[in-house]
Amino acid sequence: GTVGGKMLPDTLQDVPIARAIEDWDSDAIQDGKLDREETTLIIASERLAATCRRLKTEHQFERLCGVTAVDRFPAAPRFEVVYQLHSIKRNERLRLKCRLPGENPEIESVAGVWRTADWYEREVFDLFGVKFRGHPNLRRILLPSEWEGHPLRKDFPVHGYKYSYRDE
Repeated sequence: GTVGGKMLPDTLQDVPIARAIEDWDSDAIQDGKLDREETTLIIASERLAATCRRLKTEHQFERLCGVTAVDRFPAAPRFEVVYQLHSIKRNERLRLKCRLPGENPEIESVAGVWRTADWYEREVFDLFGVKFRGHPNLRRILLPSEWEGHPLRKDFPVHGYKYSYRDE
């Protein structure tokens, strides 16, 4: 099948879950790879929540093991949000990535699919500044609410914005 006008990457042709998602929504998968028996799918950000819902209900990915992000600065798109899924029933793991721009990075929350996404998404919001639309309570989880900036962004100063040690 075609993905945005191109074929599913060769390494994914024989991966049943990649074929199943492609057959269901040919625009969901933008790219992906199979490396060391680990499947990574690059999902169009506007298709993420629907794809996750489908993976949980139709393909038994009942467990969300984690959500994190990568700041690829100065590359564009700047951010990748990474979702680690697990099918306990089949003992199968799947990594999803969504690429987001540096300006106002935003994606739909999957907290309505897996409740565990709640705190994982808050952590990514806190540390990277990615906003999750529809999140039930998107506020900082590790840093104080008055904290300025997002410390895992590559352009965040090593000592933060608050003070320098010279001021003590």
